[in-house]
This record gives sequence, structure tokens and C-alpha cells, in this order.
Amino acid sequence: MKGIEISKKYYEQEAKPILERDFADILSHIAIALCGSGSECLGFDDEISRDHDFEPGFCIFIPGEDIIDRKAAFSLERFYAKLPKEFMGLKRSMMSPVGGNRHGVIRLSDFLNEKIGTPDGNLSIEAWLKIPEYSLLEVTNGEVFFDKDGTFTKIREHLSNMPADVVKKRLAGNLLIMAQAGQYNYTRCIKHGEKAAAQMAVFEFVNAAINVCFLLNGKYRPFYKWCFRSLKELKVLNEFSDTFEYLITTENDDATAETKYEIIEDVAMRIISELQERNLTDAICGDLEKHAYSVNDKIEDSSIRNLHIMYCV
Repeated sequence: MKGIEISKKYYEQEAKPILERDFADILSHIAIALCGSGSECLGFDDEISRDHDFEPGFCIFIPGEDIIDRKAAFSLERFYAKLPKEFMGLKRSMMSPVGGNRHGVIRLSDFLNEKIGTPDGNLSIEAWLKIPEYSLLEVTNGEVFFDKDGTFTKIREHLSNMPADVVKKRLAGNLLIMAQAGQYNYTRCIKHGEKAAAQMAVFEFVNAAINVCFLLNGKYRPFYKWCFRSLKELKVLNEFSDTFEYLITTENDDATAETKYEIIEDVAMRIISELQERNLTDAICGDLEKHAYSVNDKIEDSSIRNLHIMYCV
């Protein structure tokens, strides 16, 4: 059973009855969820990942002191600390009464400040342009088990949708990196006999291409160690998972380098086709650099469009 399922059962069986009995007066103001950092919040946990920071637990998100004061918050903390120390064969780790950084009673404003730098979930355009996608994912991943007034759910829904112009700006910058690293610099490094530099060019190409894949799927890219697994679950362009793995794990001898360059061009053509189908580019060519500038030209907000094309990357 996955960690998020264990967390939900732990809440429903051990916590929910007590919360409904002893905290009925504030229950409508809190949200119960499992989200944030950790493989279990993405559904990627397995036996290996359970060797650290894994336990039955959940988050109790509470509003500011004007709604739930310190005394009520402390009562919730004591309640959480008294929950069973073992559940479904898993032991809770020794942590503070509030449950530590990942679980327990957490002020929603503190959680949001830590993840995205704002206490209410409202981001300026500047923040949207600069915030790492994995930070947005840590607020919007996992599952909400209870949220009667819907506050946390609304914040998550809002943050799940990156503004269209921001998506285009991020796309443009990553497309330009793909062009420079893959279509241009890779073969130049090979011709110079600099195989290590060539492989770095491949890494840059693949990293930018992964960003493009997630952006075109309307999904946030997770922390790097979960990228390839997440890539396989995307609706479109998920076929690139094995392709990218090949590019970054193979040598750069003459024969392999030629094959890799052909693959780079194939990836470029597939992405260009996707851009054209969605009317994100007006360029008609196989040069990703021209498509990068065309995508940037389609940004409606001139203040974003006129920023340097590499502003987001």
C-alpha cells in the first residue's frame, strides 16, 4: 500500500473520530492533507524510500491566530502527539509534538511561506516567473482528505494553473537552450574532440527538453530525482523518457554521437510539431531557436514579452 493511502487510513481510523468529537467548534476551519516534499506525496514511495522520513502521518493545516488561537493550536498539537505510535506495521518517528516539518499541526501561512514565499497563495507575476516548479508541486501534490470551508483546496487549484504568458516565457527560454546545447553545441564539441563537453551539452539539452515536456502537459516538474518517473506518466511526449535516458547514459564515440545527434533532431521535430499544433509558434522550420523567439512573440503581456528570453531559465 502506498504512503498516501496509509496516511488517509491513519487519519480516517485514528484521528477523524476524535477530531469530530473534541474539535467540532474549529473543525470547519482546518484542512487535513498529505502534501509537500517526499516521494509518498507523489505516489512514488517504495521499500527503498521508506528507509527515512517515512511514517504514518498527515498534515493538519490551520489558519491564523485570529481564527484558531495558540491555545486551540496547542490542543490540536497534543491530540496529534497522542495518536498511535504505530499503524499498519509502521512506526511514527520521534519528533516534536507538532509533528515536525512534514506532518502534524502547521499554520497554513507558514507552509505556504516556506514553499512559495507568500502566506496566502497569491503570487505576483515576478514570482510566477521565478519560482521553481517543484515548489509549486509541493503545495499542489498529494491529496486533501478534509477541507470543509475549501480554503486550502481553492489555493491549490489556483496554484495548479500557471499563467499562460508565464508558460510561454518558460517555454521560450528552454527551447532556446535546447537549440543551443543540442542542435548547435553538441556536434561542435564532438568535432573539437571534447567528449566531456559534448556530454554536458547533451545534459543541458535533455534538462531543457524535460522542462518543455512538463510545460506542454500543464504539469509541474518535480525535484530532479523523480523527473524520469514522472515523465512516463505525462499524457503527451511521455515516449521521451527512454530517449532521454539513452542520450545521457551513452558514450560519445563517432558512431554513437551521430546517432545521438539524429535523436536530438527527432526530439526537436516532435516538439516543434506539438508547438505548431497548439498554435504556440508561427515559425516554419526545424530550428528550435526560431521557434523559441516565435513562442516569446506570442506572449500577450508586453512587460513579460520584453523581458530577456532567458529570464525564466
